[in-house]
Amino acid sequence: MLWHKLSHIEELNTIQNLSKEDFIKGVLIFKHSTRCSISSMALNRLESKWNDDKQIPTYYLDLLSFREISNEIANLYSVEHASPQVLLIKNGKCFYHASHTAISASSIMTEINGQ
Repeated sequence: MLWHKLSHIEELNTIQNLSKEDFIKGVLIFKHSTRCSISSMALNRLESKWNDDKQIPTYYLDLLSFREISNEIANLYSVEHASPQVLLIKNGKCFYHASHTAISASSIMTEINGQ
């Protein structure tokens, strides 16, 4: 996967704007706890099955280093914080989110294609 690392709260504006582009199917945010084995498992499963970096830009957030960004994501998209967690953003809104073992490339692609 071609990860864009989220490390500045201003990058959420970039995600918002990018999600409104016609050629983008959605923007994926992956919230990862580097100390959690479930989070590592979810990340590995996602990376091993992912096959779309062009129409679905992917953003990676290290929760331990940037908790304030995670809090702002929860606030901005009205999605309760979880870890690990994925969110799909289109037209400035979260249209899908999953956490823990529910995170999978196939479920994300199903949601993307259902849009």
